[in-house]
Amino acid sequence: MKLSEIKSKLKTLDTIAFQLPNGTLVPRHFHVTEVGKVTKDFIDCGGTVRHEEVVNFQLWEANDYDHRLHPEKLLKIIELSQNVLNIGDLDIEVEYQGDTIGKYNLDFDGKHFLLTTTQTDCLAKDNCGIPSEKPRVRLSDLQKTSACCEPNSGCC
Repeated sequence: MKLSEIKSKLKTLDTIAFQLPNGTLVPRHFHVTEVGKVTKDFIDCGGTVRHEEVVNFQLWEANDYDHRLHPEKLLKIIELSQNVLNIGDLDIEVEYQGDTIGKYNLDFDGKHFLLTTTQTDCLAKDNCGIPSEKPRVRLSDLQKTSACCEPNSGCC
């Protein structure tokens, strides 16, 4: 989800709710403790220099049950961050504390903001020699090429 999309959706909501990939909701007394721009410059395993920028939201919950973050307040925090940090219409990543800090993408189902899982990946598969798909091998072909496991061959 892009920053412009969450801003548009916040304007239509009375309350904010974030749902984890397992279906449970982040407790209603959460806070957005950070809105920032994360810049990552790196070299992948194939030697290509890469540059990524995302908007990062950090969700945090404490025992402060009396305060709720309302859509208009989050919208003001986002707009202030955009102006002060010169943030463009970037993709959003969300950090939330589980057993460790989890990093999620963001989606919306019409009612809740959905924290969706992320995956690591090799960005240079063509340089690493990693096949894009596992080769399929027929068991019958294996038996034809290997005589070591025939009866009385001594392999077992």
